[in-house]
Amino acid sequence: MVSVVISISCMRTIFVGVVRCRTHSREGDVMDSSEARNKEVVENYWYAHFERDWDAMATFFTEDCHYTDVGMDPVGAIGGAAIVRRLKIGIEPLQGYFHFPKHIIAQGNIVIWEHMERWMFHTGEVIDHPFVTVMEVRDGKISRWHDYSHIGHLIDNAPQWWLDHIITASAEPA
Repeated sequence: MVSVVISISCMRTIFVGVVRCRTHSREGDVMDSSEARNKEVVENYWYAHFERDWDAMATFFTEDCHYTDVGMDPVGAIGGAAIVRRLKIGIEPLQGYFHFPKHIIAQGNIVIWEHMERWMFHTGEVIDHPFVTVMEVRDGKISRWHDYSHIGHLIDNAPQWWLDHIITASAEPA
């Protein structure tokens, strides 16, 4: 069964620094209901992500979910606990963390989201970091997450204390 759903735009409502997307129907936008559900899983994950709700975030992943920043670390992390542990290293120290979603597309079990993250450091630096995120959804959970961004942009603009923190924390055993 095919249903009419979704657009690639979001109504933005700011909740304590979080931009939350709401799905709206638009005539002519036709999407399989499983694709709509997959998009909803991804949108709900990102809501928890930008709330930095670490416990909720971990529940969105399959046990074998692979997360990586493509081009930086092909090994990445496997499973919800390891993924959240890795994300916390970079995100937890931020003073402000904001999401600016752009286009989201679902086809089959793949959801692709173009978005920008604003990283704000307590030392005054602000980085607007664009991403393309590719997520696979299986049985209502994220089973693969690969982020594509210009890591050099982040490294060139991040404060040294944060880079040192990343290096030290990444070297610690899990």
